[in-house]
Amino acid sequence: MLMFEEIQARGHESVTLLHHAPSGLRAVLAVHSTVLGPAIAGCRLMPCTEERAVRDALALSESVTLKAALAGLNYGGGACVMLPPEGGDIDGHAREALFRALGRQIRYRGGRVILTEDVGVTGRDIAFAAQETDSTMGMHTDTPTVTAYGVYRGIKAAARAYLGGESMRGVRVALLGAGAVGRTLAQHLHREGARLTVADLMSERAQALADDLGERVTVVSAADIFDVPCDVFAPCAFGHSIKSADVPRLQCRVIAGSEHHPLSHNGETLVREAGITYIPDFAINSAGLMSAAQNLSIETAAERVYESVAQICATAQKYEKPPHVVARKLALRRIELIGSISGQYAGQ
Repeated sequence: MLMFEEIQARGHESVTLLHHAPSGLRAVLAVHSTVLGPAIAGCRLMPCTEERAVRDALALSESVTLKAALAGLNYGGGACVMLPPEGGDIDGHAREALFRALGRQIRYRGGRVILTEDVGVTGRDIAFAAQETDSTMGMHTDTPTVTAYGVYRGIKAAARAYLGGESMRGVRVALLGAGAVGRTLAQHLHREGARLTVADLMSERAQALADDLGERVTVVSAADIFDVPCDVFAPCAFGHSIKSADVPRLQCRVIAGSEHHPLSHNGETLVREAGITYIPDFAINSAGLMSAAQNLSIETAAERVYESVAQICATAQKYEKPPHVVARKLALRRIELIGSISGQYAGQ
């Protein structure tokens, strides 16, 4: 990956490497935009290569910018992707030290970055960081639960527009990723009568989900999920799960799930050419962020997602444009208009 070329192409304001040897802190902090306000940085902790950490931070931060703008929030987008300490010890006091070291680094950003939880990070972790900085959010929000319910409501809005009705009864859903959000989303869909095919890179998680749900659930491998005939393909993994080479294998009508940036920009073009409707991540997975930022109930946050997705789909059908193109234009238009008033967030 040509890092500076990628940064320039996406329009990032800054990318910073964070390091604190005693605690084992190693992280990539990307700030995509502070035009609407301080950048909310979803914080991830997961094993990956350094290159993958940079790539995910760039993609996630851009996605959060669009998500906040589309949701009507006065925040920008950031991301903090942490690598596990090299010694592998991230329990007990070691975990506290790791996140307090991160919080101390964020304190130096002058309020331009606000930490919140993402994959591999809990509200308790953010509470550790909050001992060193006031720039935190979402410690008391059950983000995965709220996000999953919002995605469920967003899928119903998309189904109403592109599948002929919002009922999930009998709708075939292929779900990739049986983590906290994917599992809860599957429960909502199954409860309404959807026919599920589930997969996870950790096959035992997919099997455990299927065992819990019972009938109308099939388990396949993560490699085979792309070949499953379905109405909705729901990516709920860690990002970039639908490679461009996989797009011709997809047998769905709609892609809609909780995963941040499941497709590259090239992948978005390919699904458009394949006649597949893609409801972008930043439009459908925003309930958790809205709940944390505005102290909304799970029902209110999810209803806002439903209304937003419904509006995007209606506009897309009216002008014969793909929903992901419409959603991006709506988000960028708000950034442009409000940015003409405020400019970049200057910090505290």
